[in-house]
Amino acid sequence: MRALARSPERAEDLREAGCEVRKADALDLETLGPALEGVDVAFYLVHSMGRGSDGDFAARDHRAAENFAAAAAAAGVKRIVYLGGLGEGSKHLDSRHATAETLRKGPVPVSYFRAAAVLGPGSESFRTVFYLVRRLPVMVTPRWVATRTQPIAIEDVVACLATASDLDLAVDREVQVGGPDVTTYGGMIDELARALGRRPPLRIVVPVLTPRLSSLWIGLVTPVDANVAKPLIEGLSTETVVSDPSGMELLGSRPRTSLQEALRQAASGLTAS
Repeated sequence: MRALARSPERAEDLREAGCEVRKADALDLETLGPALEGVDVAFYLVHSMGRGSDGDFAARDHRAAENFAAAAAAAGVKRIVYLGGLGEGSKHLDSRHATAETLRKGPVPVSYFRAAAVLGPGSESFRTVFYLVRRLPVMVTPRWVATRTQPIAIEDVVACLATASDLDLAVDREVQVGGPDVTTYGGMIDELARALGRRPPLRIVVPVLTPRLSSLWIGLVTPVDANVAKPLIEGLSTETVVSDPSGMELLGSRPRTSLQEALRQAASGLTAS
């Protein structure tokens, strides 16, 4: 397994786990060619929405995907496996889907995985919910708490992606993946509280709470950057539930980790970090 990093010195955990770490930047086409030499399957997990960004992450996502598609073709890569998101209708979710379309325009076949919230200690969406539950016994929430979602444990996502490395499976198709439980964002908040041994917080729904105000509020009470929280929150009004399970059936790796167990594992990992 080869991992690409802009700063390999910050990826010692990957090296210790047995990965070969190469220096590369998806926004710098010249760095990608040498890093992709000899690769059969490339897992594209890049997303440029993050801390310190100027907010124009969609343009960076597009340029990075164009670069990667071109470099993969030149290097003779046989398959790109891309993890995007379920749903469309916000800048964040639309950018995830547009990235898939950009990768698909190249000659290398793409296995396009789409997931709702991924439950793991490194997930910004999970960290947002975790710190809200930890710090607030009473929450003022927008109407998106009633939006349905089908979150999935990080271990189940990795298992699905690993299965897709088989060059005979999921060629040039979309694969929707989700956990076994469908809930709402409000229900996920309540379940996380129970997983932490707490009473679910009292939620007061305020219809006029905008994504901008919500992100500023989250920035005050959690360590999640407001510039990251805002596009995430804008996407919470969109339902993210698997509508076509045929891709999971094709892979034979239907996720089985329950919502309660996935939340418990993610919370345990975040507390220990």
